[in-house]
Amino acid sequence: MPRPHLPECLAILLTLAAGAAHAQEAVAPKGVVELFTSQGCSSCPPADKALETLVREGEVVALAYHVDYWNYLGWADTLASKDNTDRQYAYARMFGRNGVYTPQAVLNGREHINGANISGIRDRIGALSTEGKGLKVPVDVAVANDELRIRVGAGEGKANIVIAYFERERTINIDKGENRGKTVNYWHAVTSMETIGMWEGKETNLVLPADMLKKKKKAGGCAVLVQRMKTADTPGAILGATVLTGEKASR
Repeated sequence: MPRPHLPECLAILLTLAAGAAHAQEAVAPKGVVELFTSQGCSSCPPADKALETLVREGEVVALAYHVDYWNYLGWADTLASKDNTDRQYAYARMFGRNGVYTPQAVLNGREHINGANISGIRDRIGALSTEGKGLKVPVDVAVANDELRIRVGAGEGKANIVIAYFERERTINIDKGENRGKTVNYWHAVTSMETIGMWEGKETNLVLPADMLKKKKKAGGCAVLVQRMKTADTPGAILGATVLTGEKASR
């Protein structure tokens, strides 16, 4: 997992949370869908559309991780990063798989499915909740009295508190590669992740002064994940999550 870098990550989160806090009350999501995708993968546009649908529905925390291993096909994904690829390989280790594929959707950090199978994603998110593998730990973020307040409720075990930053929407005209000539809308493309604290089963409150943070304009949003770790660099089950968007975003 990336090392904590508090000033930058909290400055961004403060800006986003301020807009979200006035716009709406937090709604507990049904699950977390992490899509591993690529602009250079011919099978990915249906999955990218499925993720957009999930974002618009607003019932899950939906994130897209653009990977870089298809860049050799003739088009370098403009949203890809090595960190995103590393996260997918880390999940592969957790699942006991030798390789990775796109489009892959990881659900609640517990299982994976073809990212274009939106009905299957919805079914499995519901089933995971029924099986006791849903998001049991409440997560809230608010800004009040010049303080950024992050609250993670009580539960069992311990986990990292992670923030994933994303671009809310980006339209890309793809000129080369397997998707040559296509124009694709990409939603919630993760740009970076930060680990900002630990949760050890008890209610955890992180309170930081806002005046120490420089204002930083950044369109888009972020997700807060409470995620167990199988090892120091292998992610596991996501126990709680919430998503925040900027003032112009809508659920």
